[in-house]
Amino acid sequence: MKLKIIHLLSLLFISTLVFSQDEIEDKKWKKSGNAVFLVNQSSFSNWTSGGQSSISGTLKVDYNYNYSDDGWAWDTKIFSNFGLNKISGSEFLKKTDDRIEVNSVLGKKFNNDVIGKWSYSSFFNFQTQFAKGYRFGKDSNGNPNRTEKSRFFSPATLQLGVGLYWKKSKNFWINVAPMTGKLILVNRFFTETLNENETYFGVKKGGNSRFELGASVRAYYKSEIFKNINLENRLSLYSDYLDRPQNVDFDCTFNFVMKVNQYISTNLIFQFVYDDNEIKRVQVREVLGLGLNIDLSNIRI
Repeated sequence: MKLKIIHLLSLLFISTLVFSQDEIEDKKWKKSGNAVFLVNQSSFSNWTSGGQSSISGTLKVDYNYNYSDDGWAWDTKIFSNFGLNKISGSEFLKKTDDRIEVNSVLGKKFNNDVIGKWSYSSFFNFQTQFAKGYRFGKDSNGNPNRTEKSRFFSPATLQLGVGLYWKKSKNFWINVAPMTGKLILVNRFFTETLNENETYFGVKKGGNSRFELGASVRAYYKSEIFKNINLENRLSLYSDYLDRPQNVDFDCTFNFVMKVNQYISTNLIFQFVYDDNEIKRVQVREVLGLGLNIDLSNIRI
């Protein structure tokens, strides 16, 4: 029953988000977006100190919907990243990034003006990936091989929560949800071969879902820290009341954008992730590249 309710609420929330854009067309809505293509390349020819030629590219698309009227605030951010890397002499293309995320917060301000920027809130978050993910290695003969570890909607994570929303602007807000339901969906392809004491993103042998009930904190901050240098920071914290609540999952991303002109920028991204259901170590990702920027604000989606 709990799973059916989560499925239904998620479907209703997404449907409302999509169709409401066509129903309401006035100044209460603000939208903005940006697409960035990052490229890194190195090449060697007769280089005596050694080296491998490589090229990588990452497409990063962000889009924002913001609604404000009569004490109501509805802020939706859509993130999508996908990157590939090709190294000379390697048989396989390798992913450097792969993420789809929708984060939506609906808030209603308290009637008491003294409270200021605080609101009652509910939020929705969805995360998955575009393509298959692999673990690379070698077989018994020393030949390179790869093993599929994930794919689209495996895993997929849905979160629904209620709590309090503090918003200074669309570039600085914090949402605290002490009552958050979390649903993890996976393909049974990855769980059927597990041992009895193993899990796949927290899902047990033969299963395809895991339900959690916990607390969530999400924050977003964006600012120009120096001239032509912007910092964008996203933070997500989650604790599961039902299973090891002391192990707090976190996802923290720092994106530094050093603007050259309207279309060219240098991007430096640091991401730190810890999820007790995935791997009991901190995952770290770093990307540095020259970016081609496209403003999506006037494109209707």
